[in-house]
Amino acid sequence: MKSVTVESIVKAFKLEVLAGGDRLDREITRSKAHRPGLEFVGYFDYFPMNRVQVLGRKEITYLLQQTVEQRRLHIGNIVKYHPPCFVVTTGLQEIPFLEMYCDQEGIPLLRTPDKTTEFIAKLDGYLLKALAPEMSIHGVCVNVSGIGVLLRGRSGIGKSETAHTLIGRGHRFVADDVVVLKKLGPSTLLGTHNTITREFLALRSIGLINVVRQYGRTAFQDETRIVLDIELTPWEDKALNNDLEVAEQFTEYLGVKIPHIELQLQPGRDTSGLIEAAANNWYLKQLGYSAAEEFMGRLEDEVQ
Repeated sequence: MKSVTVESIVKAFKLEVLAGGDRLDREITRSKAHRPGLEFVGYFDYFPMNRVQVLGRKEITYLLQQTVEQRRLHIGNIVKYHPPCFVVTTGLQEIPFLEMYCDQEGIPLLRTPDKTTEFIAKLDGYLLKALAPEMSIHGVCVNVSGIGVLLRGRSGIGKSETAHTLIGRGHRFVADDVVVLKKLGPSTLLGTHNTITREFLALRSIGLINVVRQYGRTAFQDETRIVLDIELTPWEDKALNNDLEVAEQFTEYLGVKIPHIELQLQPGRDTSGLIEAAANNWYLKQLGYSAAEEFMGRLEDEVQ
């Protein structure tokens, strides 16, 4: 099971460490934060103990209204489950009692000036990506007019050169050679780089280039949702499907099916232009438009 340390979220969100600073190596394995509410009144069925526990103004105000004995009971009931950490939001100050319990149990107590809902939204997004199932494949990832495209094909087929041409046309580069795919949901696949190759594109006979240094910040983005899988293959005579509406094929990554297109290469063929056409055609299909259906409709009207 994938995990991230408490220290990683401390650094990512610049959290203040109030207690348990020597236990920042504790692991977080669940992607959604939890606000303890029912747990304060003793109901612990289904308590997500492996999640980050977030305490906002509502929870802290409730605790401050309790007697010292009640407060000890409520907090003691939660800390005994040893959640990864507690985060107090809105920069709340009146929490020395929490510091004492967390120090005793070796649980990090953290604080942020962010409002509760804002912090939870940011934390959930961060953990969702950090803990997502992932795999690495050989290929190139680009964003064409806001549409994430995965380019695959054998070594030397021209994937990187095609990406370079797309950059020149105003599209964005994401990753070259090693593309990291992350599953964020049943139908959501994110494509990104592996950090080491970030911003670098390898061109045969030229070598490595830094896309951002050469073409500016707008030529690169860290990640994109993958919606098209395009495989570049050598040209084969009489092998192309020239039907008006090509039957949709799919490639599956981490259980997510992505529309697949085989694009055969030939000298003089505008590969980058065809990729732009494929991306735009996919977008129109999402809006419910089919060029083939419109064409057939015109034919039927002509016959009538």
